[in-house]
Amino acid sequence: MKAKHDTEAAMESNGTESDLIPLLQATQERLGFVPEAAIRQISDALGISESQAFGVASFYSMFRFTEPGRCTVKVCMGTACHVRGSKNILDEFRRRLKIEPDQTTPDKLFSLETVNCLGACALGPIATFDGESHGLMKIKMVEELIEAIRAKFTAEVEERA
Repeated sequence: MKAKHDTEAAMESNGTESDLIPLLQATQERLGFVPEAAIRQISDALGISESQAFGVASFYSMFRFTEPGRCTVKVCMGTACHVRGSKNILDEFRRRLKIEPDQTTPDKLFSLETVNCLGACALGPIATFDGESHGLMKIKMVEELIEAIRAKFTAEVEERA
């Protein structure tokens, strides 16, 4: 498993608790998430409990514990977006994708996340697809965007075949 490299990195470091966050970051950068096996290996290498390592990792919203989909959908739930209906947009993504925030579709195509602010309050409600912003979202736009992403990835698969 790729997480083995994290243990090797921990052994090469001072092996102290201060190495925990950099090792978690390196794991996520390499794998796209922090799997349970990596937490186990890192905690063993640093001489701390798995629950302590997971407690630190789960405190920070930047760490994911499930493999992300190819397309990450982020829905802004900040105040400006909220008052403009972002909850309805999120509910439509949940309904269409059949997943909850912080989950990935079974086909590994989509991950759904909520964020506190995307910094484009005047365009709320706003969602991003792999960093591409879609402002002034309407419920009907959700299906269109999902289908466009599905079509894009289907075309990519067909090109490779």
